[in-house]
Amino acid sequence: MKAPPERLRAVIFDLDGTLVDTAGEFVEVVQALRAEHGRDRMDPERIRASVSNGARALVSLALDIAEDAPEFETKRLRLLALYSQVLGTLAQPFPGIEPLVKELERRGIGWGISTNKPRAYTAPLLERLAMEPAPGSVVCPEDVTERKPHPESLYRNCSELDCSPEEAIFVGDHQRDIEAGRRAGMYTIAAAYGYIEPGDDPRRWGADAHASSSTDLLALIFS
Repeated sequence: MKAPPERLRAVIFDLDGTLVDTAGEFVEVVQALRAEHGRDRMDPERIRASVSNGARALVSLALDIAEDAPEFETKRLRLLALYSQVLGTLAQPFPGIEPLVKELERRGIGWGISTNKPRAYTAPLLERLAMEPAPGSVVCPEDVTERKPHPESLYRNCSELDCSPEEAIFVGDHQRDIEAGRRAGMYTIAAAYGYIEPGDDPRRWGADAHASSSTDLLALIFS
């Protein structure tokens, strides 16, 4: 395990399930998609646990359909259309996040976002949340050639935040986040409060620290 940065200059967050609780919106979208296909409502917690796996996983979950099925892409586009209708209506920063980014600003520490969520959805979501201070770097899949767990997006965050990876912390709620952070040489915190699949154990991801609640992050970062 790595030690925390001696000189902390930036904190970078995954978006869905780490920085912002967007699960309520995806629950509504999956339930709507199921209703369109004559299916009963699904346990919301099962949907919540899959949010970090992206739209494709949610389509498979909602309709029990394989990604190589001929009709899969049509269903994926329908899910995204439904999501566009609710984007930003229920999402909120997790408890403690807004005080944390204000404390980062007070200490002169930058913050950013590394997400596999396309910019077409990330940008309007952040605009509606209007977090203050705003992130100094937001890296989406369109900005890189390799998505997480490749570390490319984190290298770009660090470049935009004018720090080295060794001077940054990365917080994420999926094993691919922790893998990306470790490959970049960053100190990593597993957001165990996020969207965790049944049977998954964040303590097996190899993170340097674990946050059981979003309100724990400030103490973990400045311990």
